[in-house]
Amino acid sequence: MINPALNTSLLRSRLKLKNLQAESVLRAHHPHAVAQLEAAGVRPGSLRAHAAKLLSAGAVAGSLMLASPNSLPVTAALPESAHSSPVFSPDLHRQTADFIKTRLPGSFGHLDPAAESQVSDFLHQHFGLHAYPELEGNRLNHSYGLIGAEQHLPRFPGDSVGEHGGFAASGITPGRGAWGYFASTRSDLTPDLVAQEKYYFAVQTLYLPDWDARLPYLRDWYKYRKMVAINPQNGKAVVGVVADSGPSQFTGKHFGGSPEVMDYLEMQDGRQRGAVILYFVDDPQDQVPLGPLEYNLESPPLLVST
Repeated sequence: MINPALNTSLLRSRLKLKNLQAESVLRAHHPHAVAQLEAAGVRPGSLRAHAAKLLSAGAVAGSLMLASPNSLPVTAALPESAHSSPVFSPDLHRQTADFIKTRLPGSFGHLDPAAESQVSDFLHQHFGLHAYPELEGNRLNHSYGLIGAEQHLPRFPGDSVGEHGGFAASGITPGRGAWGYFASTRSDLTPDLVAQEKYYFAVQTLYLPDWDARLPYLRDWYKYRKMVAINPQNGKAVVGVVADSGPSQFTGKHFGGSPEVMDYLEMQDGRQRGAVILYFVDDPQDQVPLGPLEYNLESPPLLVST
């Protein structure tokens, strides 16, 4: 019997986050093993589910060998989820979009306080994220605004767009990001640093009302600060870090996104811009991985690296 006092939603969210953390560690420390798993069609975040399917299939196959010829087909005895490969359901994307659209203000800026809290609660319940428009007393001038496409950032001196593994047409900036290079040399480039450039945001720190007065503190506070962007039109969410300052006010945009961020949010069309909600991710232990956040309603959550 289930204890009525048990907060199952909170427990479920914590289990989701633990699964994300475990996959992040696996990807960081055993990239070759992850590559082999993905090549075999196994998602690193769903190893347990895959193992369960193999055990189920083995048990059924063994029983069929001992059964009469009139036994039922194998697929009839397997769980419904084992009939096909795991496919991420778009239901969560639709649910996220429907939830957020009804809480957007009439113009760019901030949601009202009640809506801000509701969005934070939604992200925690469905994605296991602790995300807020204000963190440690710091807030951007916009948490709901227009994001535009940015170029790749050079990760080390001499970096070229051809070394970034994709979206070469986006180009690479001639200078460093607002916080300099990610690594001193190519050999110092780690998987974590690669992910920071791959999934980065530009935010308008220069237009903060207290930027000049608190420059030493705010400059360090915003450096590679983890954030999550949600596209209200399709419900897709991606976690990245603040790695550049901008865009300029005359552009009419409030945020910038790396080529990979914009591609996942489905904003790589002719305009290469669109409205997003951008929240800070409260992750002091650096346990939330960077990248597109996906979650199959029938399986543990999974962060997909593309």
